[in-house]
Amino acid sequence: MEITLIRHGRSSQMDNHRMNSREFKKWVEIYNRLGILEGETCSSDAIEKGSSASFLLTSDLKRSIESAKSINPSAKIQTDPLFRETELPIPAGKFPGMRLRPNTWAVVLRLLWLYGYSQGCESYRDAKLRAKHASSTLTSIAKEHHFAVLVGHGFFNHLIARELQEAGWIGKRKTGSKHWNADTYIY
Repeated sequence: MEITLIRHGRSSQMDNHRMNSREFKKWVEIYNRLGILEGETCSSDAIEKGSSASFLLTSDLKRSIESAKSINPSAKIQTDPLFRETELPIPAGKFPGMRLRPNTWAVVLRLLWLYGYSQGCESYRDAKLRAKHASSTLTSIAKEHHFAVLVGHGFFNHLIARELQEAGWIGKRKTGSKHWNADTYIY
């Protein structure tokens, strides 16, 4: 059996100016609404794993769905919010004068989230439980079809990979974080 986790293509949300926390919250909302950059090309690994699949699993976010269609336009797309990316906590205060680029906000907030700050979003503990459920779902699909291909999101794919490895699946110890990265786990 085989499970492949693919990270979606680059988002068409390209705004990269410094912003405060309120502006970053709006940036994230737009990022979650938009799809992938027009003309994005998949990695050869992603195409190899996804092109022969009759169906691809995705989250319900547009960038995940569009990426799956780009990998294999003839595959049936099965969306499920179970596979959504983990959210970032957005600070309640304004943090006057604190203006960061989106990637910097993401790193700072992800670190805070890992240490227990989950203002207005799913906690790290709950995300790990959801990843365990996602891992079980993928395993059931792989048992039935001998494979499962998920076009998901960077951090949540990482959490799923950990769960798969704990269940005895063999593959890369750490998932790649680049867009279109494809990591395969075998049982």
